[in-house]
Amino acid sequence: MSFYRLLSLIRKEVLQILRDPNTLFIAVMIPIVELFLLGYAATNDVRNVPLAVWDQDRGPAARALLDAFQAADYFRLAYVVDSGQALQDLLDAGRARAGLIIPPDYTDQIRTQGRAQVAFVLDGSDPTVAAKSLSAAELIGQAHATRIQSQRWQRMRGVVPQPPLEVRTQVWYNPDLKDAYFMVPGLIGVILSALSSVLTATAVVRERERGTIEQLIVTPIRPWELVVGKLIPYVFIAVVDTLEVLFIGSVWFKVPIRSPLMDILLLSGLFLISGLGVGLLASTLASTQQEAILMVWMTILPSIFLSGFFFPIEAMPKALQWLSYLFPLRYYLRIIRAQMLKGAPLSLLRGDIAALALFALVIMGAAAVRFRKRLD
Repeated sequence: MSFYRLLSLIRKEVLQILRDPNTLFIAVMIPIVELFLLGYAATNDVRNVPLAVWDQDRGPAARALLDAFQAADYFRLAYVVDSGQALQDLLDAGRARAGLIIPPDYTDQIRTQGRAQVAFVLDGSDPTVAAKSLSAAELIGQAHATRIQSQRWQRMRGVVPQPPLEVRTQVWYNPDLKDAYFMVPGLIGVILSALSSVLTATAVVRERERGTIEQLIVTPIRPWELVVGKLIPYVFIAVVDTLEVLFIGSVWFKVPIRSPLMDILLLSGLFLISGLGVGLLASTLASTQQEAILMVWMTILPSIFLSGFFFPIEAMPKALQWLSYLFPLRYYLRIIRAQMLKGAPLSLLRGDIAALALFALVIMGAAAVRFRKRLD
């Protein structure tokens, strides 16, 4: 081993990166852009759903029901219509996402019978918004019905009945249920996986396209020195990306970091080995940079969708759940979220850590063997 040869290779790769400032700028700025986009846009919260109301009663009970819907912050009273056709037109045009139809005798039924029926219509073209709106409408209706029943009971008997069961809920680790708490840690894994593999693959293929890799082969440089020398600069870029996501996520989005920073960086480095190995392996199979990028994205896209970054793995079909075990990102996301949000000790994560280590060994080992054969 020659430290000076390795240092020269690292210096050569750093100079190559600096000669392409656009790529370096993109590598540093992409995490910031994605962080703000996912932190604000990628949310499952449903708020201010435009609601159209056809109030055929216009009595005090109807007004109390509308006040209950507006006070819940889930719906925004956007339109008041005077016919069913007008309500349907708003839903068809997408200007309203839900409609509340109050019958003409609603107040009389509440006063005389203590119960009544209303119709709540939803636009189901967007299942996510429809499902959340349906749950919110049912909760608002149940709470309002309980309030009406309590008031009626108090008038009749002078006491307010107490429910036989009271469930007191507690939300740990994310009391306000902020989506950023879920997205920011996952974004670290996606960035490490995508950028490290793409940059590594294109860097090696670029050497081959320019013919400079043949010049390196005839020098005393050993194959493993060439691999390490080309990978170390991209490891540094990946560490910088990780730190900037952690910093902005903690300072701007108030995402907690409940584990030692060194533990997070070491486990991220273990996961990074898999990403670098994928990029190195793709570089040995591709002939052009475009081909290398396409190969890498063929692994990144299913990894993102099957790792639990966007969708819970438990909600997937059994076949896809089993398939998700083949992607290192699945294990890293469980580790990074447990570390940042829960402060989980490493002893509880040893299964996922062992899986990451195995993937790193297999993928990087296969890439190194393939790379050496390609050089030979």
